[in-house]
Amino acid sequence: MAGDEVQAGAPEQASEESTGGRWRDDGMATVEYAMVTVAAAAFAGVLAVLVRSDEVRELLAGVIRGAFGG
Repeated sequence: MAGDEVQAGAPEQASEESTGGRWRDDGMATVEYAMVTVAAAAFAGVLAVLVRSDEVRELLAGVIRGAFGG
């Protein structure tokens, strides 16, 4: 068709018109992986803060002592 030619080097546009009324989802897996990575890093940061507290250290030490029969 006359209006469907794509020029070399022209960036593709993510529009409803070019996909028949549906939004393109190219790169969504990458975005999801990035979001999960950021969430995991935040969770690890919270755990690091909790483990550094005296109450949690004592609790963990008690669990370890109990496991070894001490």
